[in-house]
Amino acid sequence: MEITIEKLRYEDAEELFDFECENRWYFEKMVPSRGDEYYDFDTFMMNHKKLLDEQKQGLSYFYLIKKTTGEILGRINIVDVDESRHLGFLGYRVGEKHTGQGIANKALRMLLENMKENGFTKVLAKTTDHNVASQKVLEKNGFKKLETSDDDFIMHGETVKFVKYAWVME
Repeated sequence: MEITIEKLRYEDAEELFDFECENRWYFEKMVPSRGDEYYDFDTFMMNHKKLLDEQKQGLSYFYLIKKTTGEILGRINIVDVDESRHLGFLGYRVGEKHTGQGIANKALRMLLENMKENGFTKVLAKTTDHNVASQKVLEKNGFKKLETSDDDFIMHGETVKFVKYAWVME
């Protein structure tokens, strides 16, 4: 499947809200919930505008992963940008019906190329120890495992730990 990554825009709000609502329960199996308020459209719009402000200030880079037809397949972001250290923190999610098709892998490859062009030399990421698919995507794209945290937490009745990764431009 051919995909693109496109910077988040104000005009994406309604389709993105629908995507998030459609995939809520799937995403919440892998990551802590964003809470019920996130799925209220007015609250979503306030958050959407905040993300766009962050992006405008260069504090974060928010992208939508899309089919070439424009359908949203997922999101991929670099947040907490530290320009002085040329680094940021990665986050991504692909909708349930699009998993297992290499979309996260392709999107991450595209994002890392974009980050290189923007002067980034390091990207940090974390996932949970039970999210093996995400670990594989990171490792396929040159991320090296740094550590598994000593601290654990309960998510959906299961004890999990964070696994931290880093990508360093060669």
